[in-house]
Amino acid sequence: MGHLEDQCASLQARIAATEVQLADLKQELARAQEAVANAQTQKGDHTPAQESQGRSSWPLGPEEYKRYGRQMIVSQVGLPGQLKLQAARVLLVGAGGLGCPAAQYLAGAGVGTLGLIDGDTVEVSNLHRQVLHRTRNVGKYKVDSAIESLKELNPHPTYIAHCTHLTPDEAPEIFAQYDLILDCTDNPATRYLISDTAVLLGKPLVSASALRTEGQLMVLNNPPRPPGDKTGGPCYRCVFPKPPPADSVVSCADGGILGPVVGTMGVLQALEAIKVITAGTSSANQPVTSSTPESPLLHMFSAYSNPLSRTIRIRSRRANCAVCSAEATVTLDTITSGSTDYVFFCGSANPPALLGRDERISALKYKELVSRAESSSDKSPSSKDRHMIIDVRDKTQFGICNLENSINIPITEILASDPSDATPSWVPAQLVEAELDEPVYVVCRLGNDSQLAVRRMKELGLDRGGQRFIGDIQGGLRAWREHVDPEWPEY
Repeated sequence: MGHLEDQCASLQARIAATEVQLADLKQELARAQEAVANAQTQKGDHTPAQESQGRSSWPLGPEEYKRYGRQMIVSQVGLPGQLKLQAARVLLVGAGGLGCPAAQYLAGAGVGTLGLIDGDTVEVSNLHRQVLHRTRNVGKYKVDSAIESLKELNPHPTYIAHCTHLTPDEAPEIFAQYDLILDCTDNPATRYLISDTAVLLGKPLVSASALRTEGQLMVLNNPPRPPGDKTGGPCYRCVFPKPPPADSVVSCADGGILGPVVGTMGVLQALEAIKVITAGTSSANQPVTSSTPESPLLHMFSAYSNPLSRTIRIRSRRANCAVCSAEATVTLDTITSGSTDYVFFCGSANPPALLGRDERISALKYKELVSRAESSSDKSPSSKDRHMIIDVRDKTQFGICNLENSINIPITEILASDPSDATPSWVPAQLVEAELDEPVYVVCRLGNDSQLAVRRMKELGLDRGGQRFIGDIQGGLRAWREHVDPEWPEY
């Protein structure tokens, strides 16, 4: 075993070194691409739209009339609306499942300047829903991959890449360059940062979210008004003054997402953005404003419901809102200085370690236990090797892949049980009838839910006052794949 452990350590070290080298290469590529863009600017490169306008007295070029013609003959748009789109500057925060379809339709509609901000790179797991990215671009910055596709769709707009994660100190400077903001992110802390910055800089905000088979959409801070002006549209804090509990936030990686669901929400974001732009004015010195703003609404989409969507009216600005009321405590200074701590406000991004070291076992140690049991000469493992393995993922994930002889008990069933109930319905007969010295190991996908399950099992007294070991496999099935079985499905 010592040789195998040394080999694993060596491979891990080589992987870490390769990842560092890859990160350096990506940074070098980004600098080179920036240098190319600067060189093109210095040469005075012009977009097709600029060249056509220079040769004609018509406000749009011949190709643009053909390109946007079907859109311009819609009465709500017309030529004036198309010119407003051409003059608009729109920022999309996030180039993932929401940002890709939103950017695609805004570029197709002829929005003059599209900025994309995202610090992530393209992964294979993104491709089923993030429709601007291609297999050949795996490992490339998402904003660069997205802009590559957008230029093929429409070369007329100006595309601006912000290859970084949005931070409080940079947000105001970036947002100030745009007229309208689209929140295409997936975590609460960033949502509050985006909304606060948009309100304080007078930018309307189109916010959407999607998870599993459901989505939500809102147009916020529309019309944009200074803090304390009750005629302004509500902000994200007005709708959600308190963030959800940190341990209740589920990401797409954990909860899953159906591609067309997040695509629908992204397309609706683009639609609402076009409505905001074409309904008001847009110039270099005046932000987008709506002349006849609609009442603030929350649109909720559910793929497996009938009807598919419903809409509810949301309240106007809160009198005690921390950012858009007369009693505002959040300012641009508190944002850029870090006094407004979004991570603290929304809770820790990293789940705490709930179990002690003596309550956990590594994936390698568990593999050793299984191997000893399988190699027993009489095929009847000794009492020290007999054990029970419980998988607390949901039934769908368990059906994708599972460890041999594991019992599936979803974490939702375990947590929903009453601690005062000595034997909840989810407790399998094997667990009740098992010998006292037969340990119980709990596994999940990442090693977080398994800790909660162990805690609840002990609260229910299933460890028989400490006579039976109940613990989890540290790092979950991800660790199993990394340290034991590299062919284990990664989803």
